[in-house]
Amino acid sequence: MKKIVLASDHAGYSLKESLKEFLKSQWSDIELMDAGTHTAESCDYPIFAGKAAKAVGEGVADMGLVICGSGNGVSMVANKCPGVRCCLAWNREVARLGRAHNNANMLALPARFITVEEAKEIVFAFMEEEFEGGRHLRRVEMVDKGCL
Repeated sequence: MKKIVLASDHAGYSLKESLKEFLKSQWSDIELMDAGTHTAESCDYPIFAGKAAKAVGEGVADMGLVICGSGNGVSMVANKCPGVRCCLAWNREVARLGRAHNNANMLALPARFITVEEAKEIVFAFMEEEFEGGRHLRRVEMVDKGCL
């Protein structure tokens, strides 16, 4: 069973809740973990994106999904966590390439710039894609080392 952790700030809360239902409807072999926020009240995205990234980085979750208004803040937080490779995607192809070429284990979404239907397509592409390895493995290993 694959464990997926989700997190958002207030701007991404509604989309996160919609995507939880979508994930449950598409894959029966996943366990969802919700790292917050649990309301649409204004909050600080680093708290929740950090909890989700820590879960992925420590192997408590296999993959993560983080959402804020632009997707930028949550992706920056996630990528600070060792073991995390978070890609920011606004369409299916960007999400697919994040998995196929970068072996991303977290996906950041920009709630204020995509529809729920677009988000579902993006998440589906991300979840279904596999890492290609090959020439991309060397580059992912470089990314994992950090600043060169």
